[in-house]
Amino acid sequence: MPDLVRTSKFLSLILRHKPERIGLTLDANGWADVDDLIRLANQHGFPLTLSLLERVVAENDKRRFTLSDDGRRIRANQGHSLKVDLQLSPSPPPHLLYHGTASRFLESIRAEGLRAGRRQHVHLSADIATARQVGQRHGKPVVLVVHAARMAAAGHRFYLSANGVWLTERVPVEFIEFP
Repeated sequence: MPDLVRTSKFLSLILRHKPERIGLTLDANGWADVDDLIRLANQHGFPLTLSLLERVVAENDKRRFTLSDDGRRIRANQGHSLKVDLQLSPSPPPHLLYHGTASRFLESIRAEGLRAGRRQHVHLSADIATARQVGQRHGKPVVLVVHAARMAAAGHRFYLSANGVWLTERVPVEFIEFP
């Protein structure tokens, strides 16, 4: 399993943030050619095979990556700091969504709401447990409740990524319920 985790972290870096680190080019929609990715990863000292790549896509618990229908291209489902168009259509969100964060960020969130920061979107979860897991990665976890239906009624757009993560550009503070 460590190879899968290590490979997933490598793919996250390359497909979401720094494809240039290995000389890879993503298209406008975030897709990379699988053969190029494998060749360039190996040239830069990261051992990658098609079977390992397919296992990471299939077995990653967060379903971070998608292979194209023909298996010739791969992309990250969300979380890009690069400007890519994931070609997601606006989708009506559930009444409530959740955002996991660390307690040390609460003061900033109370002042500014949730902002995408270095990413293209704010990531929201459909359930509290997932949001708590996300928050734990950054320190003492706190789960914020986002009144998504009210936000949508006020004109904010939501998108549902291929792996079930809800995305929006920002969440103004008036739509956030703090613990």
